[in-house]
Amino acid sequence: MSKAMNYPTLRTLGAALLLAAAPISASAAGNADAGAAAWVQLHPQTDGSPERSCATCHGDNLTLPGQHAKTGKRIEPLAPSVNAKRLSDPRKVEKWLRRNCRWTLGRECSATEKADFLAYIESQ
Repeated sequence: MSKAMNYPTLRTLGAALLLAAAPISASAAGNADAGAAAWVQLHPQTDGSPERSCATCHGDNLTLPGQHAKTGKRIEPLAPSVNAKRLSDPRKVEKWLRRNCRWTLGRECSATEKADFLAYIESQ
């Protein structure tokens, strides 16, 4: 890579991956295809509410706004291609991955799952 080339998105994603998926070595990258498959996988809920996936609130097209399934609150697009703020703060990335994995999957995501979700989001 030339020094003249600038890759801010890759640096941002790298920082987010390091924080969110700390057990994975810094050179490991998530699998966007695995993240895409996991994005739409439905998870049964223990409270009797309908099954949900990431797409339930964020949608299948990450360039468009989503809507929280329970609160109805608008969710800004996740795709960094249309929302430059996404994936720019590693602490927020970790906070939202933790919250959303717990709410959707009923548990925290593994480091590999986090890396896969981030790779998928970054590819949009």
